[in-house]
Amino acid sequence: MSGAAPAPAARAFLIGLVVAALLAPAQAQVRKARRTASAPPPTQAPELRDGQAEKRLLAVYKLIGEGRHREALAQAESLARDYPNFQLAQLAVGDLLMARTRPIRRMGDVPEPDSAHSLQAAATLDELRNESRQRVDAQRSRPPAQSVPAQFLELSPRSRHAIAVDASRSRLYLFENTGKGLQLIADYYASVGKLGIEKALEGDQRTPLGVYFITSRLDPTTLKDFYGAGALPINYPNPLDQSRGKTGSGIWLHGTPPDQFARAPLATDGCVALANPDLERILRTVEPRSTPVVIARQLQWVAPHSVSAERKSFDAVLNAWRSAKSQGDMQRLLGFYAPDFQGYRKKPLDEWAKVLQAEARALKGRELQLKDKSYLRWTDSSDTMVVTFGEVAEGARTGPVKRQYWARRGQQWQIFFEGVIG
Repeated sequence: MSGAAPAPAARAFLIGLVVAALLAPAQAQVRKARRTASAPPPTQAPELRDGQAEKRLLAVYKLIGEGRHREALAQAESLARDYPNFQLAQLAVGDLLMARTRPIRRMGDVPEPDSAHSLQAAATLDELRNESRQRVDAQRSRPPAQSVPAQFLELSPRSRHAIAVDASRSRLYLFENTGKGLQLIADYYASVGKLGIEKALEGDQRTPLGVYFITSRLDPTTLKDFYGAGALPINYPNPLDQSRGKTGSGIWLHGTPPDQFARAPLATDGCVALANPDLERILRTVEPRSTPVVIARQLQWVAPHSVSAERKSFDAVLNAWRSAKSQGDMQRLLGFYAPDFQGYRKKPLDEWAKVLQAEARALKGRELQLKDKSYLRWTDSSDTMVVTFGEVAEGARTGPVKRQYWARRGQQWQIFFEGVIG
């Protein structure tokens, strides 16, 4: 296809094949390929690597923008061969072939729908256009160099990676936590809920917003093909969600079915879905319980030093809590807890006070040390700080890992949830 242009009859035949493939469901394409027993065995596709398909697609778009259609077609065909389930690659091939016979007004330029089947195909094309737009816009509006999402005030060295999702851009960002702070190492196109974001109820087909943590890594052999390379559940509803009466469960980061490279920007029942090669990279890097996942309507990117004042200010609050507990000053210690506090197993404050008193007595006058602290801030209608640390008594080698949720009430920070996570 990358050599001389085919004869008119052959060209028309090829165009018809491509357009028909675009309008048929992806599963039908796969079944047709399986039935073609007389076809020569396909050459083995190169190893799928995260981000490579999108990078190659954007290179095709760039060639089209420069008017280099012959090169664009050759690269689009190569991309479609390597990733036959990548619908945007197939669409680029179809458009480039069609452009040889008439001008193309827009991506997927086919006749107006005149039947129910055509209406469904038109809806699919609209989804593909939206996916393409989100991918291109994300590359045009890259985060400033060395910037981080504003939620990451401080991350413990125990958290080797972090994830942030920008729903407005259909984008997931993967960070490595290095000695020099968070470094953006990859970012991927991602799909969210069919009805958007701000999940509140079971079955509302929305993706939650907030600060979460990966809780486990599910074995792909135990999952349906629908979830692709695997799944990473997150702790929705978190304590803040629960305090607001939000319901639902089973929110995962997961892959896509074998016959589908990516899903539309709004396509899931509330999960975050990625292409399988991209998810495979994440599966290899994240660690359950310690990898935070921030899901935001739109990420605010800041220079790391710009949040140092907030970090130091809250560090003083947490240190005052530590001091009160070390000294066994129960009156001062309980002043840090909100009246509506609930611990694990829904323990109210009066019951939790007994736990705190027992822990303070066990210290026997020793100072508490808070190690490996992480501060993640979530601001919407209220201001919340999600704090994780190791609580180690002076002279001890280890201690429990605790997580607290603090809310700003007026000018004061108060704990509304606390529990041991490890």
